[in-house]
Parts: sequence; structure tokens; C-alpha cells
Amino acid sequence: MRSIALLIEYEGSTYSGWQRQPHDASVQQVIEQAIAVAFDADVSIVGSGRTDAGVHARGQVAHVHLPPHANDIPLSKVAIALNTRLPPDIRVRSTSDVDAMFHARFTAKSREYIYDISKHDSIFRRAFSWTPELSYDPVRLAETLTLFEGQHDFTAISKNNPDTKSYVCSVEYCRMKEHSDRFVIRIRADRFVYGMCRSIVGSAMTVARGKIDLEGARSILASGIRSSQLILAPSHGLTLNRVRYANGVFDDETYF
Repeated sequence: MRSIALLIEYEGSTYSGWQRQPHDASVQQVIEQAIAVAFDADVSIVGSGRTDAGVHARGQVAHVHLPPHANDIPLSKVAIALNTRLPPDIRVRSTSDVDAMFHARFTAKSREYIYDISKHDSIFRRAFSWTPELSYDPVRLAETLTLFEGQHDFTAISKNNPDTKSYVCSVEYCRMKEHSDRFVIRIRADRFVYGMCRSIVGSAMTVARGKIDLEGARSILASGIRSSQLILAPSHGLTLNRVRYANGVFDDETYF
């Protein structure tokens, strides 16, 4: 058995998300189909996390265990073999042979998402950026984002998932940087629960629009009860940017 890590990017606009679904096309399913054709191997791949429908990735990481007949394939040709069989909105950026104990999800140290908010609507950014229709205060938006740094129970601002045993996450960084044409929010944590990133951005935007104040957002987060006052930011503005591992795999690649 050969263990390989894949660094993957994709435009999520037309997919039901990362995870395989019974009736809709997922990124995982499409890559598994490419592996089956390229290496004559009916195997499953495991991603670092499940991105929602419409969410993109620049640095998704997955691992796959290929059968022994794939041992002699040069690593440099693995990505080529897959990319020639993948649609243009999914690319394998890089590959790495890894130890059999490597697990894309469970051995990850941290994950980083970015959320793009455009200042002006543009057809060239529409698929990857949210252009809010209602006015908001960027200063309040930036101030509110820091509220989510540290260790919190994110039950109140995440979607319910019966498979999730704990909603406690440690957010290392949650800040916004202004560019000439957009605001880029960067969120880095040890783990994320279902809908957490989009809820963080939506909660901060709710404050930035003056619907609630900062203390109101703090109280909702601490309450553990989802509030109808908070919005969920659109999925197309969110990108899984980078996943870090103790073994340093893919650390030398380029990220946003």
C-alpha cells in the first residue's frame, strides 16, 4: 500500500461540497473517479475537512492509500495523471509520499480560511467574493472579528451536525485586512465546526450593520443558543486556504 497526500484546489460553485453525496456531485467523488481511471484503484480519499456547497479551496489536503501496483509510478506523474482526468475547476497542485500514519484530517495542526468581501460588484470577482447590498461599517466589522479569537464553544454560531461531539474550537487568528478593492478576512483555528466560518463573518457583519452591538454578539456566542438576529455569509466568498501539519507537508507551496 502506498500513502500519498494531495494538495488540491477547486472552485466550489457547481459542487455540493467536499464530501461525497448520494445524489449530487461532490469534489471528493470526482477525484475518486479520476483515481479509479488513472490507477485502476477503487479507493476512498480523506480530506482535511468538509467544505460546504459553493465553498472553494486553495489548499485542501487529502490522503489516499493506493494499491501495491501503483508503487512504481513516479510521484511527479501522479498529479499529471489525475489532472488530465479532472474537470478544469478541480486541480491537484502537488503530491507527496507520506507515512501510512498520516491522516489529512486527524493529524492536521491548524486550518485557515479566508473570506473575501468586495467593495464593488465585479464580474471578475463575483464567483469568489461577497458584495454586500446593504451598507456596513468596516471598522465595526474588523473590531467584531477579534471577538472570536481564543477558545470558545461555537454552538451558537454554527449549524447543527449530529456527528459533531464538541463545538469547542481554538481560534488563533481572526482579523481583516483592507485592500484597494476588497476586505480579506483570515480565520485560523485548530478545527472548525459546520458553518462556523460563514457564521463568524455573518455575525460580524450583523454588528457592522448596526443590528446588534458588540456586547450583543458576545452574549449570543456565550449563550450556546443560535439567534435569528445573525446572518450567514454567502458560501461563494469563502476559501479553504491552508492546512498545516507537524511533518511540514506542503509548507513550501504558495497560499493566499
